[in-house]
Amino acid sequence: MTHGYDRGRLDLPFTGICTFGKNPYQPDWTALEADVAILGAPFDAGTQWRAGARFGPRGVREASTLFSFGHAGAYDHEDDVIYLGPEVRIVDMGDADIVHTDTVQSHANIRSGVEAALKAGALPVVIGGDHSINIPCIEAFEGRGPFHVLQIDAHLDFVDERHGVTRGHGNPMRRAAEKPWVSGLTQVGIRNVSSTAKDGYDAAREMGSDILSVRQARKLGSHGTAQRLPEGAPVYITIDIDAFCPSIAPGTGTPSHGGFLYYEILELLQAVSANHEIVGLDLVEVAPDYDPTGSTSILAAQLLMNLLGFIFHARQA
Repeated sequence: MTHGYDRGRLDLPFTGICTFGKNPYQPDWTALEADVAILGAPFDAGTQWRAGARFGPRGVREASTLFSFGHAGAYDHEDDVIYLGPEVRIVDMGDADIVHTDTVQSHANIRSGVEAALKAGALPVVIGGDHSINIPCIEAFEGRGPFHVLQIDAHLDFVDERHGVTRGHGNPMRRAAEKPWVSGLTQVGIRNVSSTAKDGYDAAREMGSDILSVRQARKLGSHGTAQRLPEGAPVYITIDIDAFCPSIAPGTGTPSHGGFLYYEILELLQAVSANHEIVGLDLVEVAPDYDPTGSTSILAAQLLMNLLGFIFHARQA
């Protein structure tokens, strides 16, 4: 019964199929027409302790439906800006196919998805998965112009090789630094006992990394931290959810106390987006089963939605 209304469906967040932000689903990667292409990368075979990030894309997508009310965009009264209006076309590509126990093929499938987004002229936004999925994301940019990597993370992830493993979740920033199209790295939030040994830190600095702990970043402030990035450089952003304090983001495989709070990172991302072209981003290591409240997935979705708003507001400006 329609009760005489003829306004379409209300389409509340808890109804329907969960795409990111309830945006259109486009499974045909050759037919992408969008400004933003969301790709799930549900791979967690690179983990060294507890797995579960393979369910990250589903968890973040479900949480993102909370932010699907704004059919005409989302108005922010502090900024006096309408973010992500209908002029910003967002589509969900679904997930890259993951082949269990086969890192090489799984990574190749993730790379193909990112390449398809780039070919379509869309901003690739990849939801992991463990941090190893950043490796094929960066590899997908082969042949394109150089860019700087901003990593927001508790761990340096700069291991070269450990027992023959070169593509686990402790390796991605080392693999990125080796690429001729990566001009340098700013690594923010690195703290406590790390999975990377001292020689990895030495190598990172020798290869051009600027490493900041949470306390160092707090002393600089969000804008001071943003100013550490090379002026005018295009930027790829990789966010590990364990950069945040596990008091607000417990749903991750390798929690590390002393992490960031929400606005510290949001303001950093807003400053970076205002002054740099953002060429791609990924958000990794959300493992929903470790957080029965769902707040970690909500944090991830909220961060991505706001970041996309900042990026496209800056582009329009």
